[in-house]
Amino acid sequence: MSLAWLTERPIAHRGFHDLNRSVWENTLTAFARAAEAGFSIECDLQYSADAMPVVFHDDDLGRICGIRGDVRQRMAGELGLLPVGGTADRIPTLRQLLSLVAGRVPLVLELKGRRNEDDGFAMAVVEAVENYEGPVALMSFDHWLLKDLKETGTDRPVGLTAEGLAPEELAAHEAAMQLGLDFVSYNYRHLPNAFVTRQRALGRPVLTWTVCDDEGRTRTALHADQMTFEGFDPREALTA
Repeated sequence: MSLAWLTERPIAHRGFHDLNRSVWENTLTAFARAAEAGFSIECDLQYSADAMPVVFHDDDLGRICGIRGDVRQRMAGELGLLPVGGTADRIPTLRQLLSLVAGRVPLVLELKGRRNEDDGFAMAVVEAVENYEGPVALMSFDHWLLKDLKETGTDRPVGLTAEGLAPEELAAHEAAMQLGLDFVSYNYRHLPNAFVTRQRALGRPVLTWTVCDDEGRTRTALHADQMTFEGFDPREALTA
């Protein structure tokens, strides 16, 4: 399986937002803006109370919606009524994201897991993207979700989101790759390291997160294959 599409263009972290000034993260507006600019899209998936994947990062609704409450205790329809940052945007479902992007740019979907609470989550995501006509990659920090994703038999690439430099962290990452993972998304501040160097030598693409400045762009260029960025337009030249 060729994954050239995964690294051919910069990846907009939670969409091409403006650091939540007027265009908020993980919204349809941010995703539309990314697609129009030709950037790949990274976003976060949570699991609603009625077993629907929704696009949201935090466990709690406070930072994004200004109300207290666990995102996983709400139905997808209820979440879809909540304003994001006081804007016209609402919390979207994964299916709404897929309908909006419609294959125009690649999607990199990160599943946000909770141990012992994720039954059905991986399968729900895989079923949502099964007939989607566009490039999609799935990833997670959570090894149990990666295992669940692989066990679905999906033909979408599955990758490890990771960070760390301690020997025990690198060993855990190596163990996760034994699940048959296809790529890695790594904290750029923790590059280079032996784990990432080995994955690239094995031909697995390495993305970085989350690049916000010239240092991150430079380190990505030296030690990885593409960046996940926010807070700037990567079409603009590096500053002197």
